Amino acid sequence: MTSRTHEAAADSPTGVYAAGVLLWRETGDGVETLVIHRRRHDDFSLAKGKVDPGETLPQTAVRETWEETGLRVALAAPLTTVAYDLPDGRPKEVAYWTAEIDEAAHASHAFVPNDEVDALEWLPLAAARERLTYDIDRGVLDEFAARVDAGTARTFAVIALRHAKAAPPLSWPGADESRPLTGRGHEQAELLVPILEAFGPRRVITSSAVRCRATVAPFATATGIEPEVSTAISQLAYDGGDDAVDETIAAVIADRTPTVLCSHSPVMPEIVRETAHATDTPTDRVMRASMLSTGECVVLHVAHDDPSLGIVATETHGPLV
Repeated sequence: MTSRTHEAAADSPTGVYAAGVLLWRETGDGVETLVIHRRRHDDFSLAKGKVDPGETLPQTAVRETWEETGLRVALAAPLTTVAYDLPDGRPKEVAYWTAEIDEAAHASHAFVPNDEVDALEWLPLAAARERLTYDIDRGVLDEFAARVDAGTARTFAVIALRHAKAAPPLSWPGADESRPLTGRGHEQAELLVPILEAFGPRRVITSSAVRCRATVAPFATATGIEPEVSTAISQLAYDGGDDAVDETIAAVIADRTPTVLCSHSPVMPEIVRETAHATDTPTDRVMRASMLSTGECVVLHVAHDDPSLGIVATETHGPLV
């Protein structure tokens, strides 16, 4: 299982940070992946590019894929982060994800050559391995091929999101559920939008607390997804000993729809633990990922075709404030 914590990083005098996507599709003859040809380098590689200032790595991966291939993607499970030295001696790191292109997107796609990429090729995995210029890219492809063989290439995301910064409980005169976000919390909530969008969630479940509903509000506005308000994942229910988190997670897993669950610090371990239980994943492999700061989320990538194959990868992200 891949486990990764990402912080945004821009190009610097001491290093270069980048992100990319291994795009794949399923055909009647098997699985194909996309290989790009870069005119300037005269090489065949995977879609990737450098982080822009202020971007998180998931944002970079989605943006660069669009700019190089003209394909809009939702990120699935991460792959290896590769590291190597540039000709000028600076280290470079590239974080990779997978993303599936469905038949409708493939059929409607019309590639237009651009300044970086002049040709695309969809190839079976073995042929793509031969076509790729660099051993590092072959290693990324080999990792994905192992997932294909294991039946875990296709995943869906369970995103456990801790609410953004809220007014401290000791200084708030009202009920705990009514505590609002601070100015910093509202800023975090806005910055979460492109992070969450990168993983393509189609469902949002939020605690009934004001601070949780305010955290997902900007994402709901941007996407048109109406949040489902649930007391089952509220701190009020947790503090009262009511434990319906398992039922909520069981329904999410059965639905197999990428879902954001916005809740509270004490409930985060319960969401992660119940996701592990529902997918037959050993809890010791994932529980550390439940320790989140305000405004952070852990993305649990679950095997789609057979959730009992487990959590394929975890990653943690948060806004840059």
